Amino acid sequence: MQINVLEYLEKGPLLKCRDKLAIRDLSRGVTFGELERFAKNCATLILKKTTVVNQPVAVFLPKSIEAIIADLGVLYTGNCYANLDIKSPPQRLQSMMQNLKASVIITSSSHAGALRALDIPEGQLLFVEQAITPEAIYDNTQLLARSKSVIDTDPVYIIYTSGSTGIPKGVVIPHRGVIDYIDWALDCYQVSESEVIGNQAPFFFDNSTLDIYLCLSCGATLVLIPEEIFGYPLKLMQFVERMGVTTFFWVPSVMTNVANCRILDSLAPPSLRKILFAGEVMPTKTLNYWRGKYPHALFSNLYGPTEITVDCTYYTVDRDFKDEEALPIGYPCRNTDILILNEKNEPAKTDETGELCVRGSSLALGYWNNPAKTASVFVQNPLNPHYPELIYRTGDLVSRNARGEIMFIGRKDFQIKHLGYRIELGEIEHAVSQVDGIHNGCVIYNQDKKEIALFFESDRDLSPAFIRKRMLTRLPKYMLPTSFHRLDKIPLTANGKIDRQKLAASLE
Repeated sequence: MQINVLEYLEKGPLLKCRDKLAIRDLSRGVTFGELERFAKNCATLILKKTTVVNQPVAVFLPKSIEAIIADLGVLYTGNCYANLDIKSPPQRLQSMMQNLKASVIITSSSHAGALRALDIPEGQLLFVEQAITPEAIYDNTQLLARSKSVIDTDPVYIIYTSGSTGIPKGVVIPHRGVIDYIDWALDCYQVSESEVIGNQAPFFFDNSTLDIYLCLSCGATLVLIPEEIFGYPLKLMQFVERMGVTTFFWVPSVMTNVANCRILDSLAPPSLRKILFAGEVMPTKTLNYWRGKYPHALFSNLYGPTEITVDCTYYTVDRDFKDEEALPIGYPCRNTDILILNEKNEPAKTDETGELCVRGSSLALGYWNNPAKTASVFVQNPLNPHYPELIYRTGDLVSRNARGEIMFIGRKDFQIKHLGYRIELGEIEHAVSQVDGIHNGCVIYNQDKKEIALFFESDRDLSPAFIRKRMLTRLPKYMLPTSFHRLDKIPLTANGKIDRQKLAASLE
């Protein structure tokens, strides 16, 4: 029985392919053996600063080989890592640091200035460059004792998500959650050491978990695609072709940008064979474009909030869909159970809308140093009065269709009351995606003005009347947007998702 995620590396690549390329970026790479040495060196440096166990160590580095070295170094000390966005505004970064109360912060000399500006004591800083040496400076016996003290319900990482009060929430994920998820993915997608994984997600976004631990578990090579390339679809696919990427796990916005520019018409890298996506609703029109260029590739739609270890449902596309049809989020991942509860906390019937709730070993341990918020969403299973059993209430509205597939409807907090009607903004966005000439769209409700605002990308001068007329074929009049905002590019967050907060702020 596997207990610690480090066992993937120790019992896999380090025994079978130690000298194989493990991680590479635009200009360099490290083997699995080098990764072990640098990570253990890092662990030794951490232990010179702290003797704590099962506590967070902050990692303040860009997406890089060094960041993975730092993360693994933390795990070798028996602690958990928390990757922080180096582009976070100072106030948000300060809020996360105050919540973490980390005794050590791993950074680099080029990024330490932002931490010093927050008055972080110099003694808390550890520079990752010190670990990257040809010599092994670690004591294997000491590190082995540390890692053996870990049990599978101990935390492996903390990821910060946005909070409704403006204070970020630190989601604490245990080793068991990651192990169950990766074991399922290895089996479900038949991932082997021949894969070349093209990483899109920054390391402070939970989608990166799949990329990193698939690499460590089976000896696949992980390619870190530079963040700036994702803004240029042609350069992105050229990079994918040059690196021989076979597998990727991206947010749909990235794939939509490629489809909108019709890049695959002239450049469809032949190496691609497994195409996974999650984090947003995938426009079926985008999926159909990609499937047309890769008819023999595996396409899989994954779904899940950070609080349940990346993903809890999946749908591997097994039939054709029309552009206007919604794509299922599918079925529960292994060792996960999905409850769809209606407003009476009863199991929803077929085609009845309810809140998606999750039970199983994938659940997070809660929110770091935030017991009140933890207790509000990690609650007793209302269907089980017999013994304590927590479920996570996602706040997402779904239904099961006649096939037994779970269909995503929208967020509870994206549900509005407009002109007396209860409306799902996600349904409006789906209709927007079917309008000829609109490449990407987002709908925001302006509560003050009682307006449904549509933001959209188009290379044509589309009038509101044209858009409304096309949408009327799919929606009743009361659901149509009442204000229209054409943009060259819809803003994205650092995770690659649509930046809804920025769009909402522009309406004030």
